Amino acid sequence: MTVQRRRRTAGAVGAGVLMLLAVGCGGPSKDTAKPGASPAAVPAKPLPMESATRAATWTGSDHKAHPLKLKPTRLALGHPPDFAHIRLDDNLRGTVPYYLTVSYTNTGKDTVSGLDPERNFSLNGVDGQAGQQLSLFRSNPLATDNGLPPECREAGKTELAAGETSVFCQIFMLPEGQKPGNVSYKDDGGDTLLWQIGGAQKGATGVLPAHQPADAVTTDSERRTATVLATPKSVRAGSLVDLSRFDLSADQKKQVPYYVTVTYRNTGKFDLLPNLNDSLLLKGVSGTQARKMLLLDIGGPGVAQCPEAVPHKMVKPGATVTECTIHMLPKGDPPASLTFLGSGDGAPSVTWRAPADDGK
Repeated sequence: MTVQRRRRTAGAVGAGVLMLLAVGCGGPSKDTAKPGASPAAVPAKPLPMESATRAATWTGSDHKAHPLKLKPTRLALGHPPDFAHIRLDDNLRGTVPYYLTVSYTNTGKDTVSGLDPERNFSLNGVDGQAGQQLSLFRSNPLATDNGLPPECREAGKTELAAGETSVFCQIFMLPEGQKPGNVSYKDDGGDTLLWQIGGAQKGATGVLPAHQPADAVTTDSERRTATVLATPKSVRAGSLVDLSRFDLSADQKKQVPYYVTVTYRNTGKFDLLPNLNDSLLLKGVSGTQARKMLLLDIGGPGVAQCPEAVPHKMVKPGATVTECTIHMLPKGDPPASLTFLGSGDGAPSVTWRAPADDGK
């Protein structure tokens, strides 16, 4: 069987496109197709979502920006039996399919070739975790004869004349229990376009309330396992003016700095360096992930709006430190969640909803 491959170049870091394999198409297989009738197809359930038409751009292999209009027309919740004849990767077990349908129009004056706007789309959970995008080889009947919506059985046009419109359907997989929060498009012009999903903003599996203290695992300077009690305090939008002393890249100048403040209490037995925020990952609502910004400021005053560590000394057992780090996200892509990445073998990560910006 031939498998269509596509890699999304924008959107969430590491959220690549996965392939779907049809059982019985040949090639190596760990599973075998079970005999008997296929399970009855259950229609996908449409979900309420914003469907405004928005202006966007598409940059193809000609390296020119072409204007488009994008309009999500349908998001539907599917069912695992939709893939009865499809062999999913092991890491997709326990995930649920969602079908996103979008119309796109060439609003420029010239014909555009090589169109693939779906690669810039993402379906994101309420915690900012991007769904995994799947790609089917659509001419294979085994891959399309179950519960997939009719619009997902045909690919959108890759060439549009001026004023012409086409439609595509993209499949995303989210973990069971995760709630979808929005659909995003990483515009080639730099900004992120968002469409909110109604009635789905509450609940995210494994995500703590914004300010709830939580135990986290890290390591000391000798790589020994240590523990801390971490409490997120705030995630505040900053200004590029605050960073005017530093040499920012062209991409960074298009983004928004966010100041992330967390307080830690050393609950372990070893002294810790006051750099615990190095383990933080800030996620935008579109699934974009941002580690702490590295600023070359040896001996300098730092950024007054975001002091690195108070007090700035070793954190002894039982002591507390408050740290602030700067994370950059695209315009139009506000923070959704904050994750402390555990250090050491098998150390768990902890995720909170991003605290609201209170302006302080």
